[in-house]
Amino acid sequence: MLSRNVLTSSRRRPHGAVQTFLRSLATEVSSEPSSSALAPPIRTKRAPRAHITAAVILNRGPVVTRTPSLFERAYYAYQARIRRALHNPFPLDFYFKQGSLLETQFSLEEKKRERRAFGPKFAEEDQFVSKEKAAADKAAADQLALQEGESEDLMPRVHEADASRDYKSLDRKGKRNIYLLLQTTEGGKDIWRFPQGGVEKGELLHQAAQRDLHAECGENMDTWIVSRNPIGVYKEAPLDTASPEPKAEKITFFFKGHIIAGQAKPNPKAISDFAWLTKQEIETRVEKLYWEGIKDILSDY
Repeated sequence: MLSRNVLTSSRRRPHGAVQTFLRSLATEVSSEPSSSALAPPIRTKRAPRAHITAAVILNRGPVVTRTPSLFERAYYAYQARIRRALHNPFPLDFYFKQGSLLETQFSLEEKKRERRAFGPKFAEEDQFVSKEKAAADKAAADQLALQEGESEDLMPRVHEADASRDYKSLDRKGKRNIYLLLQTTEGGKDIWRFPQGGVEKGELLHQAAQRDLHAECGENMDTWIVSRNPIGVYKEAPLDTASPEPKAEKITFFFKGHIIAGQAKPNPKAISDFAWLTKQEIETRVEKLYWEGIKDILSDY
């Protein structure tokens, strides 16, 4: 009976009452304030754009072969002994006329090479050669060398610029790679750095590097930028780290270049001095942070 009365009463209840009840619930739910309305979003200041510069690591390659180390000399001597022990005898009769000056000169030079490879006691049968014959052979070889200009003195391996410590000379350190470094004033102090400058709107980085090189070092050099891709990047640390305001980063892209001819003539209004230095000499002049950013892109030789 109870269940039947309940069903009957629910059927007789008008639909308007149910809709009014649901509408009231929806109104109450929507009237609750949202969290976004209570706490407005915090807007942070956007960091300024980075200041991009392009620099050139201008290099003069070695002009003199490097002196071999002790291990290299021992290795080359060992290989020479093996080759001489295994090679076939040289056919003198085919290449030289018997009794000619060329045959005599080649025989003397070959004996020197064999003694250098196997020791001074090699070919001891030469001690039975008469002194007159040895003197005649030596005189003939000296005469042939004089005719061919082989007796001229060779240029020394150490240049005068090394003895006088002329850091502006391109002839110094002929066995090493040397790089162009400039001295300028930034932030009230003198610093050493590579040639660099800003990038104009719509300008490619390698083009800016070439233009800045001419602007700071003059156009009296014939240079070649090796690639359009940079070989290194350096981010300069901001000077004022205590300030809460965001600072613009200074990013420098390095491009490799070679000097073919000419000499640097820096702009005296911006550059106070310049020098051609090796990697080890650069470390003693530049700042520590700058050195940490460039040391891996410089050659040790």
